[in-house]
Amino acid sequence: MEPEEFDSDVLRQFVLAFKKGKLKPIVKSQPVPKNNKGPVKVVVGKTFDTIVMDPKNDVLIEFYAPWCGHCKKLEPVYTELGKKYKNEKNLVIAKMDATANDVTSDRYKVEGFPTIYFAPRDKKSNPIKFEGGDRDLEHLSKFIEEHATKLSRTKEEL
Repeated sequence: MEPEEFDSDVLRQFVLAFKKGKLKPIVKSQPVPKNNKGPVKVVVGKTFDTIVMDPKNDVLIEFYAPWCGHCKKLEPVYTELGKKYKNEKNLVIAKMDATANDVTSDRYKVEGFPTIYFAPRDKKSNPIKFEGGDRDLEHLSKFIEEHATKLSRTKEEL
């Protein structure tokens, strides 16, 4: 509630609207990207539900901070990961600046940077946190392969 003038009538109207479910939450969000065609999709507060919570796709999401050294080190690896899986129709590799956007699901706890979750398409309310492995192409790929619900199993050239 952010009224210009506050009195009992304004408060009453706010409470009635809340009870009727007519209030929209205020979500901190960067602008929605005009071009989001790269190998790693950019998620903002306003697109979290449509991209990460989309029941048609598995999603690997990195929550980062622009000033974080570990995040900067991960950036080229994460872009390479996006390129590796760019032809997978049911898999999205995504990232979100968690300092400038609200995460609209409390299932995705961000307590440090980077934080990476895999959101299976059939279990969006139970994301799997990437923990304990090196943040390199091999370990991130293995994590995806282990948890993906629908990957086209094409063999890579040796």
